[in-house]
Amino acid sequence: MKKLVALLAITGIMIFGLSNVAYAQEQEETTTEETAVVEENDAVSDQVAQAEITEEEADESSFNQVLKDKFIEGGPAWMTPILLVLILGLALVMERTIYLNLATTDSKKLLSQIEEAMAKGDVEAAKEICRNTRGPVASVFYQGLDRYNESMEEIEKSVVSYGGVQTARLESNMSWLGFCIAAAPSLGFLGTVVGMVQAFDDIAKAGDISPTIVAGGMKVALITTVFGLIVALILQVFYSYLVAKIDSLTNTMEDATISYMDIIIKYKK
Repeated sequence: MKKLVALLAITGIMIFGLSNVAYAQEQEETTTEETAVVEENDAVSDQVAQAEITEEEADESSFNQVLKDKFIEGGPAWMTPILLVLILGLALVMERTIYLNLATTDSKKLLSQIEEAMAKGDVEAAKEICRNTRGPVASVFYQGLDRYNESMEEIEKSVVSYGGVQTARLESNMSWLGFCIAAAPSLGFLGTVVGMVQAFDDIAKAGDISPTIVAGGMKVALITTVFGLIVALILQVFYSYLVAKIDSLTNTMEDATISYMDIIIKYKK
């Protein structure tokens, strides 16, 4: 009886062990298959990503190459001046944008601080507030406070005169930007005219009006005009933005000056 029980126990243990081994092997095979699938998916993803990067690089390279080819076809002698006009125009745009942003002032806050100082009768404190505030509005206010002990006519004259000076400073270099806008297409047209003359010279030398000669010469001649017009359009957009910014600052300065003169009249003894 004991032998039978032991035999059954050994058989059960063997069956249980074999089932565990089979299950472990099955789990290992499943894990191996999943790992292979994941690795395959990762490889495919890497290939797709690499293909996209390669395609983007190819597009960028192609675009840059097209620009270089068109620049050479238009003739460096005519395309280079237009490119220099673009660079000069963008430099002026950056300078004016920085200057106008720095010239922007919270006029309401400034007027409130000046009124508080004037209510206390402390003109020097009001001057200090203007000195520590950046922008043309504060500069105009300071000129009025600097002549506070003079007549109202002198104060108003000083404010108006210095306001005109600050407006001129806001508009500084805008004429040069306008020159760049006009010069870019003009240089392009000049290059086109010269290119057309050269095309007709080629026709005269060939002794025949060949469509290939005419089309090739006109294509090269018109590239300078296209490039010049593109440069002019780009600079015109920035020019319009700067003009709107200057108008906004000028209107703000005029409105603030009116409120400022009311404060001077209110507290001037």
